[in-house]
Amino acid sequence: MRILGIDLGSRQVKVVLMESGMIVDQFKISTMSFYRDYCNFDGKLAVDLKKLGVGDIDRGISTGYGRNNTDLKLFQSINEIKAHAYGALYQSGLKEFILLDIGGQDVKVVKVEKGIITDLELNEKCAASCGRYLENMANVLEVTLEGMSNCYDEPVELNSTCAVFSESELIGKIAEGVALEKLCAGVNYSLYKRLQPLLTKFKGRKLVLSGGVAQSSAIQYYLKEDYDEIISLQDPQFNGAIGCCHYGNKMLKR
Repeated sequence: MRILGIDLGSRQVKVVLMESGMIVDQFKISTMSFYRDYCNFDGKLAVDLKKLGVGDIDRGISTGYGRNNTDLKLFQSINEIKAHAYGALYQSGLKEFILLDIGGQDVKVVKVEKGIITDLELNEKCAASCGRYLENMANVLEVTLEGMSNCYDEPVELNSTCAVFSESELIGKIAEGVALEKLCAGVNYSLYKRLQPLLTKFKGRKLVLSGGVAQSSAIQYYLKEDYDEIISLQDPQFNGAIGCCHYGNKMLKR
């Protein structure tokens, strides 16, 4: 059985092809390019599988902001919570965990018990706790995201709760001559502090990280104070698309 999973994000589209329960292909396309170069429009947007180069499929599952833009005769759409939970189940092999997904524009916290979602918390309103915040602050500091993610020692305190005001506060710290490494650590720690209110109601030993920020050494370092084990998925950015495939595979088996 060949299952195609597509996670249509606001900036990138993640595509995963699974055959007989194993991932055989995965790739990313910018959202603009995906709609322009890999879709057709005839009253309704439809994914062109030939242009996508994935061959014949038995089932397609879509998730993400644009999940309902796919041809629903070919694709079944599922919400992002379900997609990311199924992705974490597939990638981690665990049945009991807390999932923290830090995306570019939102944050999801999901509690999974015995392989079933039992509770969740979302933050879709504030950019200050999302990946976009880190991108903006890295641009202000003129450093790479990867370089900034490795800084966690002696973080400078940033008190602003708004992403826009945080930039001004950071510029003020630069003018004071604070060391770059401390500024980078301060940005990472401020993100961690904004995640804490979302995580306080979710008690558990194992925290699984997905999304673009999952591989941040600094975020992992800070979260270790709150959980016994931090697990960063092998393909955190593809987790939603992987979850689509895993869900589709289970539905076909049933």
